Amino acid sequence: MKMYFSSASALALIMSAQTVQAQEHDHSQMDHGQHGKEVPEKAKVDYHQGCLWVGYDPIPGDDIGHYVHAGMCQPVHGSGTSRLPAHDVETGTGGHSGLHIDAGDDWMVMAHGYAWGVYTDQSGPRGDDKAYVQSMAMLNAEKETGWGKVQLKSMFSLEPLMKNRGYPNLFASGETAGGEALVDRQHPHDLFMELAARVDFNVGADNSVFLYGGPVGEPALGPSAFMHRGSARYNPEAPITHHWFDSGHITYGVATAGFSSRQFQIEGSIFTGQEPDEDRWDIEKPRFDSWSVRATWNPTPNWAVQASTGRLKEPESLHPGEDEQRTTASVHYANGSGLSAMLAFSAKDRKPVATLTAWLAEANWNIDDHHTIFGRFENVKNDELFPEHTDPLHDMPFRVSKFQAGYAYRLPLGEQFNLALGGTVSAFAKPDALDAAYGENPMGYTLFARLSLRL
Repeated sequence: MKMYFSSASALALIMSAQTVQAQEHDHSQMDHGQHGKEVPEKAKVDYHQGCLWVGYDPIPGDDIGHYVHAGMCQPVHGSGTSRLPAHDVETGTGGHSGLHIDAGDDWMVMAHGYAWGVYTDQSGPRGDDKAYVQSMAMLNAEKETGWGKVQLKSMFSLEPLMKNRGYPNLFASGETAGGEALVDRQHPHDLFMELAARVDFNVGADNSVFLYGGPVGEPALGPSAFMHRGSARYNPEAPITHHWFDSGHITYGVATAGFSSRQFQIEGSIFTGQEPDEDRWDIEKPRFDSWSVRATWNPTPNWAVQASTGRLKEPESLHPGEDEQRTTASVHYANGSGLSAMLAFSAKDRKPVATLTAWLAEANWNIDDHHTIFGRFENVKNDELFPEHTDPLHDMPFRVSKFQAGYAYRLPLGEQFNLALGGTVSAFAKPDALDAAYGENPMGYTLFARLSLRL
C-alpha cells in the first residue's frame, strides 16, 4: 500500500524527533483501536506502542487505517527484565494492557488482571479432568525523572486456592504436592508472583544502566514467562517445557544489574536457585546462591533474540545435591498487526546426571477484531515421568512431543473489559514403551472463558 506523508509531517518528524523522546508519553491524544488501527488524525507525531509514529496510511473506502512508525521504537518489557519485540503489544499481539492512571507527581499507575475459567479433560490411564480458575493481578507504578526512570512492580494470583496438585497436563513435571513429585500436572502459581523494583539511570540519549530486584522476582534467564508472551496470550495451558524455559519467573530473592540500549540489553543476576515450596501463600527466605547472565538483541521493532545461561543451586527439592546449568536461546517475532510467534531451545545440564533438552514453538494470530487462532509444539527429553524408585522406568529419559491447536472468540465488554471464549485440542507423540502408562494415543482438550482488563 502506498504511503502518503505530507511535507508538514516530514518536517515535524525532523524537528521533533529528539524533543519527543524526552517528553512524557502522551496517549491521551490517541483514539485507541485494535490491531494497530486508529481513528484518523493527520500530520501528527506521537509515541504509541513504544514507537515514534508519524503520518497516516489510509485504507481506501474506510476511515480506519494504520499509523506509520518512523523506525524509532523503545523495547517492550515482558516478565522481570526480559524484552519482547516492540510490536508485541496490546494492538493484537500480546503484552499486557489494562488501566492507566495518572497518579500525580509524574507517576503513572497501571493495573491489569484476568480470571480464566478452564475445563480440561486429558485421556489415557494417567489422564484426568478438572474445572479450575487461573488468575493474575498486576499493579505497577512508573515515574520518569530527569536522570532516568523508577518502576515499582507487583503481581499476584489466587491460584493457591486450586490446591497443590494444580490441574491435569499430560507429560508435564516439576515441583511437588504432599511431598511427592508432580507428574502429568501443572502446579498452581504462588500468591506473590512479583514484588520488585527497577531503577534505570540514563547514560546518553538512548542508553541506561539499571538495577532490578526484590523479595519476589525473575532472574535474567530464559525468554519472557509464558503468560506474558503474545505468542501464548490465549493458551490456557502452561507448556510441558515450563521447567526448561521460564520456571524461574517466581523466584524468592533476585538482584539484577544490566545495561540497556534501544537494540541491546546485557544483564546478570544473583538469585535463589531452589523452586518455590508447597506453601504458596507465603514469601520464602532468599538465598542468593545461584547466578545467570542474559543477552538480548532487538534488531528491529519486530524481533527479540535472547541467549542466556545460569547455574541453579539444587532447584528441585526431591534432588538434593543436584545443581543445574540451564542454557536457553529464543527468537520472538511480532508484526504489530495481530501475529506473534516464538521459537526456543533449552538444555538442562544437571550435575552430575545427564543433560535434558527441549524445543518450543508457539504462535498467536488475531485474525481480526474477534477471531484468534493459536498453537504450540513442544519436544522434550524428560526423565521424571516415573518418580517411584521401585518402577523399572524410574529415571529413564523419554523424548515426547505435544501438538496443540486452539481458537478464541474475543468480544469487548464495555470500555475496560474483554471476554475471550474458546478451546484447545492436544495430541502427543511418544515412545511405545510409554503405552502402558499413557495409552497408545493420549489426547487432551480444554474449554475456557477469559475475562481481562483491556485498554
